[in-house]
Amino acid sequence: MNHIVTVQDAVTAFADFMEPTDAELDAIEREMPVILADVDLLDAHIVTLDRTPTELDERRIRRARRRALAARVALLNRAAGRTGGAA
Repeated sequence: MNHIVTVQDAVTAFADFMEPTDAELDAIEREMPVILADVDLLDAHIVTLDRTPTELDERRIRRARRRALAARVALLNRAAGRTGGAA
């Protein structure tokens, strides 16, 4: 049995339109504090997956959750400042 394979992916894999635009890169840069805060929160949760969380673990998770929330609020406030609203 012969397999029918498309070469479309190989042809368009390196096309110019596949690269992120400057606007997309700017959006990623603006959201990077939120992304990093979420990574820290996930790390705090991952540490406790195979054991009962200690008091120190619980504090680490609370601090990471507060940092993630603060990063989201700061991002929303920056966005609202550009549009004239407030979050």
